[in-house]
Amino acid sequence: MIIPEQITESVISLCQKASFSLPPDVQTALKKAFSGEKNEAAQDLFEMFNKNLKIAKRKQVPLCQDTGTAIVFVEKGDKVHLSGIEIENAIHLGVKKGYNKYYLRKSIVSDPLRRINTGNNLPAVIHMIPKKGSKLKITLLTKGGGAENCSQIKMLKPSEGESGCIDFIVDVVKQAGSRGCPPYTVGVGIGGNFEGAPYMAKKALIRPLTKSHKDPFYAKMEKDALKRINQLGIGPQGFGGKVTAIAVNIETGPCHIASLPIAVNLECWMHRHSTVTIND
Repeated sequence: MIIPEQITESVISLCQKASFSLPPDVQTALKKAFSGEKNEAAQDLFEMFNKNLKIAKRKQVPLCQDTGTAIVFVEKGDKVHLSGIEIENAIHLGVKKGYNKYYLRKSIVSDPLRRINTGNNLPAVIHMIPKKGSKLKITLLTKGGGAENCSQIKMLKPSEGESGCIDFIVDVVKQAGSRGCPPYTVGVGIGGNFEGAPYMAKKALIRPLTKSHKDPFYAKMEKDALKRINQLGIGPQGFGGKVTAIAVNIETGPCHIASLPIAVNLECWMHRHSTVTIND
């Protein structure tokens, strides 16, 4: 039986893992993307990235001073004997304790205009996803403000189709330039409605970078969009080179016959996230 304390302790641990190290799939994607890079500045930056990763791991310090908004995806099995409220409360407590324990920067303000810091990085943004079974899978994404600020949504005309979607994805990255700390991981949500597309774009970011979209049509779109993005020549931190993004992940959903919503959510080169699974 899962108890709230297990969730809280798991989230505290996730705060540490997500802030101090990158998942293996992200490290592999970075290494693969930079292989064969000819741009000297890009090569130097890749070495700096590696040095940053090693120092953060050895000293157990954050990879970046912006330790982000805590975005939490919860896959809750239908046989898990906890209410959604209990789970959310346990997660919020875990974020509060985790950010305090590991001296992570608190970046959340309680009001968008008065700008008063909450002092504990709460509230976290929690997405509950119902599943079958007796497992509780929690993924913490520590989303920095820089790349988040470069993200966009657009309501395309249905007639704009695949080419219009790819054009928009590429244009968002082009407008972002170096502001969001490339090379980017690009999350894309296509379909749904005005609030649904950004959710799918965010959710796309937590899909392993080793996995393409299950539909070959969208898997090809991911590859085509990534190719065009890397032809922009922005490169790591805007210094040029062949690596402006390391991955494009697309999630899709049904939508109205008159609509074609698309959202693009960018992640900086430090695509920081971690996952834990708790069995009931």
